Amino acid sequence: MSGREMQYIQEAFESNWIAPLGPNVDAFEQEFAAKVGATHALALSSGTAAIHLALIHLGVGPGDEVLVSTLTFAASANPVVYQGARPVFIDSERVSWNMDPDLLAEALARKARQGRLPKAVILVHLYGQTADIDRILAICNQYGVPLIEDAAEALGARYKGRSPGLFGKAGIFSFNGNKIITTSGGGMLVSDDAELIAHARKLATQARDPAPHYQHSEIGYNYRMSNVLAGIGRGQLQVLDERVQRKREIFETYRRTLGDLPGLDFMPEAPWGLHTRWLTVITIAPARFGATREDVRLALEKENIESRPVWKPMHLQPVYRGCEVVGGAVAEELFEKGLCLPSGTAMSEADQTRVVEVIRAQARVR
Repeated sequence: MSGREMQYIQEAFESNWIAPLGPNVDAFEQEFAAKVGATHALALSSGTAAIHLALIHLGVGPGDEVLVSTLTFAASANPVVYQGARPVFIDSERVSWNMDPDLLAEALARKARQGRLPKAVILVHLYGQTADIDRILAICNQYGVPLIEDAAEALGARYKGRSPGLFGKAGIFSFNGNKIITTSGGGMLVSDDAELIAHARKLATQARDPAPHYQHSEIGYNYRMSNVLAGIGRGQLQVLDERVQRKREIFETYRRTLGDLPGLDFMPEAPWGLHTRWLTVITIAPARFGATREDVRLALEKENIESRPVWKPMHLQPVYRGCEVVGGAVAEELFEKGLCLPSGTAMSEADQTRVVEVIRAQARVR
């Protein structure tokens, strides 16, 4: 926490406005939209809820297909299944580790020939870095397929000077406890489409019709953010730029102290934007480094230091066994070799030194 959150939390308590909706929610939506440059914003209970509502508005339903980045967390794909649709997973490219535009173009061209274009594309901006948005958006527009940007991990990033989440039909952000700013749990849906946000707002509040009694013409959800959590978000939003700066400082320390090791490389920063380094991610080539990614992870764990492999691609997940995948080798290699290092903004110099010493010791062992 930044220390600025308590003012807004106190206001919620003093006004006795605790339940979902309220002045903090309204203000958080306005302040967030202004911060990222969005036209409209809707505060929700999670980023997953934001994806789900966007898919509903786009009419995704049983039998439809939605193309999704394969190198991501399951929450990017699960809402597709909520709607009875099928995800089709697209591999990464190596410049940003995000969706490969060439493979997307290949998939859409093939599906156009087959007469079954997908209802949407969900593009994930991974680990604080934007994808090649212009190329991907142009490909989607060529086929008339709406683009949803999953920027859950990329708040504060930049693509050619602009925030991700603003280019497609809708953008989503997450304020889960591990994100660069947090409301403990929460998300935001942004769009230039006022009708999309209005419809999502209705759906998120149990889809209640405008009537003096409770009347519902479509299925709704309990997806709104509470006034208390929105107060936390308002305080957090004020230190977003400081958090990005600190994340990048942590990365630079890792790069300076580990960058000389053979076989150890860092997730690149794509030439089109600013990488927040939400997580510092390395890849380890065992033959050159002298140990595997798993050897390093277990060595860190032995010292009570948590690290995690890169996301296991969705097309390798048991729950998505049998789903179509376009490519897959790049994401699989990144999963095999990639490791996310401790990157919390509260880390001290001593904390980072401990991590670095364990990793360097593994390189020397073999």
